[in-house]
Amino acid sequence: MAPEKPKSAIETLQVDVKKYPPPAAFAAQANAKPEIYDQELEAFWDKEAKSRISWFKPYHKVLEWNLPYAKWFVGGELNICYNCVDRHVEAGKGAKVAYYWEGEGVGERKTITYSDLLKDVVKLTNGLRKLGVKKGTHCGIYIAMVPELPVLMLALARIGAPFTVVFAGFSPDSLADRFNDMEVEFVFTQNEGLRGGKRLPLKANVDEALKQVPTVKKMVVYKRTDGATAMQVGRDLWWHDVTAGQSDDPKSCPCESLDSEHMLYLLYTSGTTAKPKGIMHTTGGYLVGTATTHHYIFDIKPDDVYWCAADIGWVTGHSYIVYGPLANGCTGVIYEGTPNFPNAERWWDIIERYKVSILYTAPTAIRAHMKWGPQHAAKHDLKSLRLLGSVGEPINPEAWEWYHEHIGGRRCPIVDTWWQTETGMILITPLPGITTLKPGSATKPFPGLVVAVVNDKGEEVPLGGGGYLVLKSPWPAMLRGIYKAPERYVQTYWSRFPGMYFAGDGARMDKDGDLWLMGRVDDVMNVSGHRISTIEVESALVDHPKVAEAAVCGRADALTGQAIVAFVTLKSGFEATPEMLAELREHVGKKIGALAKPANIVFTPDLPKTRSGKIMRRLLRDVAENRPLGDTTTLADAAVVKEIATRAVTEATQHEV
Repeated sequence: MAPEKPKSAIETLQVDVKKYPPPAAFAAQANAKPEIYDQELEAFWDKEAKSRISWFKPYHKVLEWNLPYAKWFVGGELNICYNCVDRHVEAGKGAKVAYYWEGEGVGERKTITYSDLLKDVVKLTNGLRKLGVKKGTHCGIYIAMVPELPVLMLALARIGAPFTVVFAGFSPDSLADRFNDMEVEFVFTQNEGLRGGKRLPLKANVDEALKQVPTVKKMVVYKRTDGATAMQVGRDLWWHDVTAGQSDDPKSCPCESLDSEHMLYLLYTSGTTAKPKGIMHTTGGYLVGTATTHHYIFDIKPDDVYWCAADIGWVTGHSYIVYGPLANGCTGVIYEGTPNFPNAERWWDIIERYKVSILYTAPTAIRAHMKWGPQHAAKHDLKSLRLLGSVGEPINPEAWEWYHEHIGGRRCPIVDTWWQTETGMILITPLPGITTLKPGSATKPFPGLVVAVVNDKGEEVPLGGGGYLVLKSPWPAMLRGIYKAPERYVQTYWSRFPGMYFAGDGARMDKDGDLWLMGRVDDVMNVSGHRISTIEVESALVDHPKVAEAAVCGRADALTGQAIVAFVTLKSGFEATPEMLAELREHVGKKIGALAKPANIVFTPDLPKTRSGKIMRRLLRDVAENRPLGDTTTLADAAVVKEIATRAVTEATQHEV
């Protein structure tokens, strides 16, 4: 009797259709060539590390792998700041623009060359050393999207002082949790932030947080606005006073030569417990991984103007606004404000002004622009764009097609990337010029990686089947553990499937071997024994021409186990009516099948999102289950979820099926 074939852990219902082969002209000039996939793991990364990075002391071993702990480029010494700034200036490229900075206020702009950046970093480094910041000093950062943030991150890397950046939207309690866990001695913030036409009380938030953090010795404050700022004598210092009179000569403060495994930063991410996880990233492997992926995935050329529209407070900003792009000597854009301030044309105005050639953003932002309409982009010349990217969550095919048509003019390849805070670098992605694109698919693992989709028993499912996404090989930028919690590291990432890293995401691999991410496995709904991914139902809803955005979750149901609840935002000009509800249910049935039709549809003008743009599905589950709302401190607008809860109660009686 033949052995039973491994079964899928998650059912896949949608059928992939459109394919976009690489344009011949793009393929001819692409950084990545097909043979990139033929290289063995260690040989590939050895070549990249030696050709891409300047080492103060050469490494003697590429990889030391004692599962689940990796060391990369063992014995090597380097400095990230030197690789990102000094060496470019030494090579005669100091006049090249490192960043175009666009303040939220219209007309507030700065052009920062690599020479400018080096001088600013050196002055700050000298000031910090005078204050007592040294190699190994733990630092906390709560700064928004101003140029001083990358300057500080580079200065601390120059010294070898590990840091944690906390996104400038977190509450004082969230700050205190992170600063206490890392035991920070120095804190850096700004008096106020500007976002969406409002002033954010950043310094006041830190003051409140530090009442709970006994380890802090000094706080350095960047003066962004003219707002009144309370300063604590003996503890608080102005940024401009710290840098005043300091030398900007690089010889006055040479870069520390740091071991490849020296801790660069911690970045905290939420977990299943109330305590955030401090994800540890180190120096050598992280820089090699981010610089290499940035070069190949975004096809970076010397004259590109690259804009990653994320926030530096998240891992995307660390890896693909600061360290990866600067290591490659790239010209980047940093924008302080929101996509629709003062109007929905702001992004397209920025692209036109700076002749941006590469745009990397989140599906949530793309769907927001869909809701506002393509007419805003149509008013601007976007012909400078040659490549688009997507990050943060799976992109539904409808948003992909809209992005491709209205922003990329149907000429720009789209790199739909999958990675995490924990991975440090992009792991699954098309390579432009090589990969045949499929709207909604992240396609292939990055060269050298071994990725699989497995069932509950850890067996690889047949092509076309759904299951759990696992990684079977190490990669250079991978986390080196959870800070002060080795058991939690093993339990969280390595215990579900022995010998494999389990990211917590579901996926399927189609008949061509391309990967389709299906969201977090805790976002899988069990409807009448069928395990259905929320992303598939959301994609079907957004495929409807009248829908701008949708989020889906399950709620307990006595008959089916779980019932599907959909929260839907319509495009402007369309009304939430019983007829619209019926139309959307039928559309989902047609796209996926009757079992995926939502039992409830709640129409809402917006969805609850974090300030980074991610939809908070956890809160939607609270609404669907009629539970008290969980923590809303990270929401961009906490009022949204309360309005949704009110609508859900009203509409449940009207729209229940």
